[in-house]
This record gives sequence, C-alpha cells and structure tokens, in this order.
Amino acid sequence: MRIAAALLACLLALPGAVHAQETARPTRADTLRGTITPQRAWWDVSFYDLDVRIDPAAQSIRGRTAITYHVLQPGREMQIDLQMPLMMDSIVQDGRRLAYRREGNAFFVTLQSPQQVGKRKAIDAHFQGRPRAARNAPWDGGFVWGQDSTGAPWVATAVQGLGASAWWANKDTQADEPDSQRVAITVPDPMVNVSNGRLRGTRKNGDGTTTYEWFVSKPINNYDVAVNAGNYVHFSDTYQGEKGTLTLDFWPLAYHEAAARRQFQQVKPMLACFERWFGPFPWYEDGFKIVETPHLGMEHQSAIAYGNHYQNGYRGRDLSQSGEGLDWDFIIVHESGHEWFGNNITTRDIADMWVHEGFTSYSESLYVECLRGKEAGARYTIGLRKNIENDRPIVARYGINEEGSSDMYYKGHNMLHTIRQVIADDAKWRGILRGLNSTFRHQTVTGEQVQRYMSQQAGIDLSRVFAQYLTTTKVPVLEYRVRDGQLGYRWANVVPGFAMPVRVSVQGGPMRTLRPTERWQTLPLPSRGDVRLRVDENFYVEPRQAAR
Repeated sequence: MRIAAALLACLLALPGAVHAQETARPTRADTLRGTITPQRAWWDVSFYDLDVRIDPAAQSIRGRTAITYHVLQPGREMQIDLQMPLMMDSIVQDGRRLAYRREGNAFFVTLQSPQQVGKRKAIDAHFQGRPRAARNAPWDGGFVWGQDSTGAPWVATAVQGLGASAWWANKDTQADEPDSQRVAITVPDPMVNVSNGRLRGTRKNGDGTTTYEWFVSKPINNYDVAVNAGNYVHFSDTYQGEKGTLTLDFWPLAYHEAAARRQFQQVKPMLACFERWFGPFPWYEDGFKIVETPHLGMEHQSAIAYGNHYQNGYRGRDLSQSGEGLDWDFIIVHESGHEWFGNNITTRDIADMWVHEGFTSYSESLYVECLRGKEAGARYTIGLRKNIENDRPIVARYGINEEGSSDMYYKGHNMLHTIRQVIADDAKWRGILRGLNSTFRHQTVTGEQVQRYMSQQAGIDLSRVFAQYLTTTKVPVLEYRVRDGQLGYRWANVVPGFAMPVRVSVQGGPMRTLRPTERWQTLPLPSRGDVRLRVDENFYVEPRQAAR
C-alpha cells in the first residue's frame, strides 16, 4: 500500500514511494538487489527461522536468521542481504564460521561444506545494530520507534519497497518465498508483539522481556514479515467462509478496544465480498488478523497493519470525491484486498507491482459495488481518475529493484475496470478474478503471466490494452469527424495495433459498441446537424473531435 507521492501534497500524505528515476543509470547496488544474481540463483529458500530481540530504548536490535534452503545447482558463494547501518556479526554453517565480503547491502559468503544438488542445507546469519528508522512510514519505511498516547513504547516495521533486509538478513527478492516461516520476537515487558501467522507460545525470559513465537505455515513474501509491539489487548471472532471457519483476531491498543470492536465489524462483510469476487481467503491455516500500528497501514500477510484511527474513508476523506468512499474504512478494505493480490499472488519483480496495487485498488470499487450496487462502484472508480498523473509508465525496468509510476493504483484500477467493459460479461469477469487466485495460489508471478492468463480466459487478445495503459503515459483518444452524413472514427494516441472496442452514444441515441482501429471507419448518421458523440465513461478513454 503506498499510493502516489504527488498526491501526498494535495491529499495530506497519500501513500507514495521513493522511486528511481527512469532516466537514471542503474547502479551496481540496484542490480544486486533487483536481479537473480549467480549467488542467488543456485539455491531456493524453503524456511526462515527468524529470532530478533528489540530494545526500544536504544532503538536497536540483535537477531539471527537461520535459512534452510534447497540446492538447485552447484554453488560455492551465497548472497545474503542486510541493509546498512546493520552489521553482520557472523555467518555459520555446519558449526563453522564462514568468510564473507560485504558490498553495500549484499554479503557474499564463501561456503566450505559441499552443496550437493537436491539436498537441503542451512546457514545462520547473526546480525545487530540500529536499523534504519522510518521517517514517514509506510511511505518512507523502516523501523517505527513510536509511543502511544500514554507515552508507552510502540514499535512496528514497514518495509515494502525498502526491503525486508532493512531489519533482518534474508534473500531479499520477491522472487523467492519460503514455504513457511517462524518469527520469534523478544520485547521488554509489558509490551506484546504480534507478527504473522499463529501464536505458538510465549516465553518469559527472567530479564524483564518476553519472547513471542509466531509461525506462518504457508509461503510469505519477505516484506510482509512484521514486528508490531505495544500495549495491546486481544479479542477474537470467527467467520464462516468458503473454506469453513476462519479465525479473526484483533489487536488494538488497550484504550482503543471499544472503538476497535465497533470499527472492525466491517471485516466480515468485506471478507464475504472479496471471497465472492476473488475466491477463498488465501490463509485459512494462518487466520486473519488486524493489528493497530503507529503508521497508517500495510498488507502484512495474516497480520494487517491498521492505523486509520477508527474512522471511515482514507483518514476521513473520500479519495474518489464521488461520495462513495466515506461509508467504509479504506485501510481495512485496501490492505485486506492485498491478501489476494500481493500476498497470495506476488510479483517476482517490483517493476510489475501493478499486479499488487492495481487489482487491490480495484478491490475497493468491488467492495462499493457489494455495498451499494454496480453503478456506485463505477462512480467510485471514475472519481479516482482525477488522481491519475500519467507522468511515467506503470511498468518500470526489470532487474534493478525499480517501481514504476504510482499510477499503478488509480490508472491500474481504471485499466481493469475498462477491461471489464471490454469483456462485457460479469460472470466471466468474476471467473477471471477468482481463477487468477486459484491458478497462481501462493505463487510468485510475472506481469506477463497475469496478462496472458486474462487474455486466454477472456477469449480476447488484451495484449495491446495492457501495453497501452501499463507501458505508455498516453490515454487512448477516440477521434471522430463528420463528412457527407457519415461519422468517421478511429483510435489515436495509441500503441500500434490497438483495437479496443468501446461503447458510445451518437446524437443522443442508445449505447452501441464500436470497434475502432487506427484507421478511419464510418457509419451513417441518423440525422443532419451537429454531431454529438458520448463515450461510456466506464471506459478510460478520451473522445476528441478531429480538426476539420
């Protein structure tokens, strides 16, 4: 969840991210972070055992990541990532300390034990220091060293984009997820830590600290792994969903319990809506949680971070300015939508983050539709268009850890809404959304895979539509003219081969479907006089009368 940085100024801190400029030459550090380097390619993570002790007073941490991995091919050097200013104390395998060299945020470890193809091996990375402090989480992420309103320490992590290696050693790429993960966090009493998955146990350490051990039984992308530590209270519920009983756990600050019990009543109707459109909640085994945080919110898998102050809208605002965004809590809905798009389906490269953010932004419209009908959902979608900047392409360069334009949210949302109109079959559209989540369940994907699947299931070649909206900053223009009693029309400002059908009304008549191409086509006008052509506003295109 990190929405347009430019809107930050005009809408008071809309989620945005620091992006590499497309004109910038990629650095060696960009490549090490964004590429499957030879030192990453030969091994596949199967399990992370993370154990971290947190000292809020010193704003420091000390931890260990035990990495179990599967050997895919011969390798003698391993890349493990840990961001400055954290320091690596040691890296150990088979009881021996290993030599390593540091290159920025990447550690290249020289292995001594045989790495036999097909075998499982483990390596321990021990680290400590003062991790990067978030200046404005979640947009400028890191460790949040906060306080609640009573002055008690309140700590959280938010590292999407920045990377999980900002606070723990790992293979910091979205392309490789563990099959499961243990997260053990030690905090000073009376703080309670809530992380992902299910609480396996707590251990009083006899030194004024308690260790909270959480376990995630399914794959998890590394930026979702989270610390949330504060003076929490816990209450629970259950939801009867498509796969049976789903546990719901809520962790607000103690003095917000009453407000949380009221606001979190929105969870069940939201889950019912999303299960209908997207299929079963992806993490029945690990449950659904919402945890109050000192930052606005983040899609941490099975532990949604919530900081919207128990109010509807986005910090009390309707981002669409349509009147449709104030009857529901934006953070509950948006971040939960990521459980399907972003967590269940995760892109291998952040250049394809439109799969996370475009679909999740679109989930807001579907929720409005579930609440108040299809027209209301469309009004919400169309209202968001004023926030589109068309400053640079949504898809960025691959292999250098670069995100594209923040238009991945609102423009990606409107692209999907437009594709729904092109398909013109809501049952098929719903089948595509559910099919994405079942076909790519618990997997990492490329944007191309998602596009290809949608075209195949729709029975329509959508490749030029995706190319137009994702790789250019141009809005398709439906150009029209009148000559000799004929209406001429064609697509302009489009990629070669763009031939998207569109619904229009001519001279006040009923909506009809045109199939423009880049070449002029004509149809007879029903009457003489000034031509009036209106495009169905559900299509994100612009009509323009051609110069005579």
